Amino acid sequence: MHASFSAEKQQARIAALETEIREIQDRLGEDVDAEKIVARHIKLLHQYNEAKDAAQILIGKLANLKETTIRRIHEDYGLTDAD
Repeated sequence: MHASFSAEKQQARIAALETEIREIQDRLGEDVDAEKIVARHIKLLHQYNEAKDAAQILIGKLANLKETTIRRIHEDYGLTDAD
C-alpha cells in the first residue's frame, strides 16, 4: 500500500528539492553544466578502465612468462587487490 501525501506536503517537498537544487547550483557556479561534468567523468572512467584492463593483460602475460600466478606478480610488485 502506498502512503498518500497531501497536496501541501507534496508542494513543501517540491519547494525543498528546488531549494536544494539552487544551493547545489550555487556551489557549482552558474556557468557549470552538470551534464558536461557527468559526461566528462564517464569518459575518464572509461579511459581508466581501459588502462586497467591493459595493465591486467600485461600482468597476466608476465605471469605466464615467469610461470607463476597473477597473484604472485601482484605480490612481487607490491600491488594490492584494489590496484
